[in-house]
Amino acid sequence: MARMIPFDTTAVFIGGQWRAASSRETLPLTNPSDGTLLAQIARGTAADIDAAVAAAHAALAGDWGRLTAAERGRVLLRISAKVLEQADELARLEALDVGKPLKQGRADALALARYLEFYGGAADKVHGETIPFANGYTALTLREPHGVTGHIVPWNYPMQIIGRSVGAALAMGNACVLKPAEEACLTALAFARIAHDAGLPAGALNVVPGLGEEAGAALSAHPAVQHLSFTGSVAVGQLIQAAAAKNTIPVTLELGGKSPQLVFGDADLDAALPFLVNSGIQNAGQTCSAASRILVERSIYDTVLARMAERYRALRVGPAISDLDVGPVVSARQRDIVERYLGIARDGGLAIAAQASIVADAPKGGFYVRPTLVSQVPPQHALAQEEIFGPVQVLIPFDGEDEALSIANGTAFGLVAGVWTRDGGRALRVAKRLHCGQVFINNYGAGGGIELPFGGVKHSGHGREKGFEALYGFSTLKTIAIHHG
Repeated sequence: MARMIPFDTTAVFIGGQWRAASSRETLPLTNPSDGTLLAQIARGTAADIDAAVAAAHAALAGDWGRLTAAERGRVLLRISAKVLEQADELARLEALDVGKPLKQGRADALALARYLEFYGGAADKVHGETIPFANGYTALTLREPHGVTGHIVPWNYPMQIIGRSVGAALAMGNACVLKPAEEACLTALAFARIAHDAGLPAGALNVVPGLGEEAGAALSAHPAVQHLSFTGSVAVGQLIQAAAAKNTIPVTLELGGKSPQLVFGDADLDAALPFLVNSGIQNAGQTCSAASRILVERSIYDTVLARMAERYRALRVGPAISDLDVGPVVSARQRDIVERYLGIARDGGLAIAAQASIVADAPKGGFYVRPTLVSQVPPQHALAQEEIFGPVQVLIPFDGEDEALSIANGTAFGLVAGVWTRDGGRALRVAKRLHCGQVFINNYGAGGGIELPFGGVKHSGHGREKGFEALYGFSTLKTIAIHHG
């Protein structure tokens, strides 16, 4: 068993120190598996955000700002190594906090380590350019950090999103203020301790838990923050973008989706089926890139329906610590949202093709939802248009490429899509015509794709995380023109 990570759940982490929130108040953190109190967390306020931003600016003017790119990279690599050392404990914290099975929590801890490893290695490899220009001039570009970056991280994948957001920002030399979700923030606090112990200079990373409408709003509107990164709902993303606009700063928004997988008649179903199901039930469907719409060519629709239904009936739902197929959703509120959509399906006469089972010994106070497969769903139905953020997948039949694309592109979202076909020409034609930020051909998710730029179009947001594109997003380009005759 890993050594327990020493951190204070009831404190904020500012300037390398744990301290009580200015409010002197705490918020309850609930265990989704049984509904009991898991911990108390600090109720950070605008005053704590002010202090965190000041600490970040001080870090930029001090030890953190004086490091070279190579030295920043070495710090990130040390943090990555410590995350790996603590992976078991981080996995347990994430499972208890979010409700996901232990194996998913461990995958998230390993992904966090890999993000830090990737960005640690990339820190000194973000180059400028020289530009052919007029005689007597040398023109060049430099990539420089924005300064203080704000990071508002959701509850569904705290570790992964910290890795791809904070990791990239630190690699570019920014100093970060992180506001984790009030529903699940234990691994964010644990990460602050790990980073500090690995030698990250004080103030380079500050963590302020609290309510979105208090700490989150204060960070979004803070005049001394130079860039904001947000992952969450469309409605909150729009508020954050409006707040940032008043300070004329850039924003990276990743706002969710209604992602389709397109299964053509010549698809390799044995290869596709695990991806079709797992992409909808991972983390109890609480995944922005969840493939909640399965579009199937009519000639194989009944076959795909039967085989997916068989897999659904075999799924087991239970406490996170039991490490089954699916855990609870994060809160009673989220459970009620999912159940409301299932009620809409039943009231509208849609066919519930299959549901998973909740194990008999699952605690009665847990926030459990049976993963559900709904068939013959009209493309314009609420279940096919709106992000449910729960373990619900809909099957929609289509005839031919044009109809498949019309349905796939026919929502307000555009985050991820999958295409299953043995026809290489069709795969590329369809991929080019899909309106989204990522397309996977004969796979879905590419094992996390840490190196692959990730983000959406339309209501799924803008800007890109992951890969080198994230580093470009967390930097600003400066042009220098030298007249030397």
